Amino acid sequence: MDGRRWVVLWLGLLPALNAAASPPDSEDPPVAERPVYSLTRMEATTLALLPRAGAGVDEGFAQVEPTLILDGGPELGINLGAPVRLRLWGGERGMGRVRSEDWDSPSDWGQLVRALKLGSDSSPVGVWFGALEDYSLLSAHLVRRYSNRTNPDYHPAGGFLTGTLGPLYTEVFVSDVLGARLMGTELSLDVRHLLFGRSREAGRYTIAVSAVHDWGRAGGRAPGVTLAHLDGTAVVLTRPGLEAHLLMGWGGRPGEGGAWGAVVGAGADAETPVLDLSLRLEVRRQHGGFRQGFFGPDYELARFQAAGADSAPLAMASFPDGYSLQCEVRAGWDAVSYGGLQRHLALSLSAEAFSWGRVDVDGRVAVQLLGRDLEVALKGMGVGLGQPGARYLGAAEARWRVLAGKLYVMGTGGTLWFPEEDGTLRPGAFASVGLGVDSAR
Repeated sequence: MDGRRWVVLWLGLLPALNAAASPPDSEDPPVAERPVYSLTRMEATTLALLPRAGAGVDEGFAQVEPTLILDGGPELGINLGAPVRLRLWGGERGMGRVRSEDWDSPSDWGQLVRALKLGSDSSPVGVWFGALEDYSLLSAHLVRRYSNRTNPDYHPAGGFLTGTLGPLYTEVFVSDVLGARLMGTELSLDVRHLLFGRSREAGRYTIAVSAVHDWGRAGGRAPGVTLAHLDGTAVVLTRPGLEAHLLMGWGGRPGEGGAWGAVVGAGADAETPVLDLSLRLEVRRQHGGFRQGFFGPDYELARFQAAGADSAPLAMASFPDGYSLQCEVRAGWDAVSYGGLQRHLALSLSAEAFSWGRVDVDGRVAVQLLGRDLEVALKGMGVGLGQPGARYLGAAEARWRVLAGKLYVMGTGGTLWFPEEDGTLRPGAFASVGLGVDSAR
């Protein structure tokens, strides 16, 4: 497993904390001597929710968002806080002062915990709770680049647990710790370790089996679905700062005859003092409605209404038999390499092209400029491009720090899709501007 995934989930939560606690020309102190850093923050913004295509009603809110972050090093951290939205205008008659959709289910209370980490991927046992953004389950052939916050009215806290016992590595995840939703696990066996004992090159040859089930009982009712997958990986090249591997796998939907898929591919990871780069290329075969990456970045919307002409939930939607080519690249670059989580450039992009004319694209990029005082982030997703019923999502955010970084001006905007009670999706947009202040120690 790529241990950098823990960093990806923590990335972006500590911009002010890193700036104050880990200056660019310093090195991280030894773990035993590392103090616990803290950050308190308050943001006040105006938020407008706007309909698209004449659907829905304009709504405006004053948004107040307190935050508390404690950073105890690679194996301990907590980030608490949630936005409180007070209605200024719009909405239907009789609606309360606080936006009720943000707090109308037990799962929504999970948003109070943005991130809680105990241990790491290198620990015998590690635990993470919080928002899942760009999450992949190990081999990533079932859960790939998944976000549990794509539905703007559903704010769960997810979690995953990792553990190592001899040659066996295990990961278990849930998308909602307070509701019956996605749950999955993957078991990865280090074949070389099993046959010849522990070696310096852990994970050189692995066999893994994974299974994921969605009960569909939280965040809105939707059909349940179960998928399973078998994977094999072989590392064929190792050099200082470079690793390349080959992979193959087969999966299906238990209880659904004829629903299966196969995949072969290759990947490479490179790391230098200033650059992290990961590349992956796969050729996939889909048959009978099964597809790799079923639980992907669009899943929290597609579970109600899949992109495409038939507008059915993803678990029931038709998916043509065929082949696809999937490519993914991740890159992180920092000019000074001070060892912190932040990067001058962070890029993640995935694209899959199907033999029958469909293309899915998902990406995000964040850059830091002007001595890290200005941060600009963009993300976007297009699902079903080239076919009727294609779906698009996009957002942009900018933060500009002033007064020695203690105060910042921020603005964000983008598009949304709101699930309705009948299972359809209502298009909308949002825009927000405001100020924030924080103090790091």
